[in-house]
Amino acid sequence: MSFELFPSRTVSLYMGKMFLIRTFAVLAMFVLVLQALDLLSESGHILAYAGNGQAEITRYLTLRIPEIIATFLPFSVLLGTIITLSTLNQNSEVIALKASGLSAHQILAPLLVASLGVAIISFSFNDRIVSRATATLNQWQKVDYGPLPIDRGDRANVWVRDGDDLIQVEQVRGHGDAAKLGGITLFDREGGSLVAIVSAKTGVRVSDGWKVGPATRFDVATGKLTRLSSIVIGRDVRADQFTLATIDANGLSFGGLHAAIADLKAGGRPTKALEGAMWHKLSGPLSSMLMPLLGAVAAFGLARSGKLFVRAVIGMMLGFFYFVADNFALAMGNLGAYPPFLAAWAPFLLFLMIGEAVLIRTEE
Repeated sequence: MSFELFPSRTVSLYMGKMFLIRTFAVLAMFVLVLQALDLLSESGHILAYAGNGQAEITRYLTLRIPEIIATFLPFSVLLGTIITLSTLNQNSEVIALKASGLSAHQILAPLLVASLGVAIISFSFNDRIVSRATATLNQWQKVDYGPLPIDRGDRANVWVRDGDDLIQVEQVRGHGDAAKLGGITLFDREGGSLVAIVSAKTGVRVSDGWKVGPATRFDVATGKLTRLSSIVIGRDVRADQFTLATIDANGLSFGGLHAAIADLKAGGRPTKALEGAMWHKLSGPLSSMLMPLLGAVAAFGLARSGKLFVRAVIGMMLGFFYFVADNFALAMGNLGAYPPFLAAWAPFLLFLMIGEAVLIRTEE
C-alpha cells in the first residue's frame, strides 16, 4: 500500500481538472435553466414599471445570477463529483488506482483539495459579490423595480414606534448617531387616533431627537397644511432603532454582519438568528468539501455489477439529505430551538461522520 497522501502528480491533476470541469458545467446548466424560469415570472413585474426595458432586465440578471450561483454551487459540486467518479469507475480507472496500492481516501484526495479551492472561491464570491447583489436587489424590489436607491446596502422602508407615534423612513444611510434619514413620515397619534402627518425629506441626529426638514405638517382635524423649515421628532428614538431595525443577513458580508450583531448586542437586542446566519456564511461554502465524500459511493464497486447507477443515486440522496438537514437546522436556530453555532455546524459535522462511515465501511 502507498503511504503518499495523493496519487501521482499527473493523476491528481487529471482528476482535479475532470472534477472542476464537470462541476462548473453542471453549475452553468443550473444557472441557465433556473434563471430562465425565474425571468419568466419576474420580467412582467419589472416591465410593469413605466420606463423599464431591456436595460432593467439585464440589470436584474446581473443581480439575480449571483444568488443562484451561491445557492446551487454545493449541489453542483456533488453532481460534479458523482459524474467524475462514475466515469472513472466505468472506465476501470478506479480499479487501476486501487491496484497500485492507493486507498479510497488517497483516491479522493485530489477531489477534496479541489473542492477546498471551490469552497474558498465560494466564500469570497458570497462575501464580496452575492451580499451586495442581494442587498441591491432587495431594495430594488421594495420600490417595485423603480429607480434604484441612492446607496447600495442602505436600509430601506424602516418603521419605528415612538410612544403612540409611528415613524416611517424610506431610506437610512450610515450607522449610529451619524445615520442620515431620507423620506421621513411621522404619524402623530393621540389615544390611537391620528392627529397629524409630518413629512420631511431628510433628517439627522441631534442632542434631543431627530431634526428633520424641510417639512410639512398636515392637521387631520382642520385639513390645514403647514410648511416648516425644520422640526425635531422622535425624542425617545435611539439611533440603533433606525440603523438596526431591518438587518438582512443575506445582504451583508461576514464582517458587516459581525459588526451589526455587536451593535445589536450592545443595544440589548436578540441576535441568535443572525448569529446562526453568520456562522452559516462559513459552513455553507465549506459544505463543498463534503460533497466528494458523500458522492464517493459512486466511485467504488464493480461497474460491471450493474449497481453503478444505484450507487450514484445513493450519493445524490446523501447530498440531498444534507441540504434538507442544513435548512432544518437553520430553521430551528431561527426559532431559538438550536444554539446558533450548532444550527450552522451540526449538519456539516453529522454528514462528515456519515460520509466517513460509509467510505470506511464499504472500501477501507
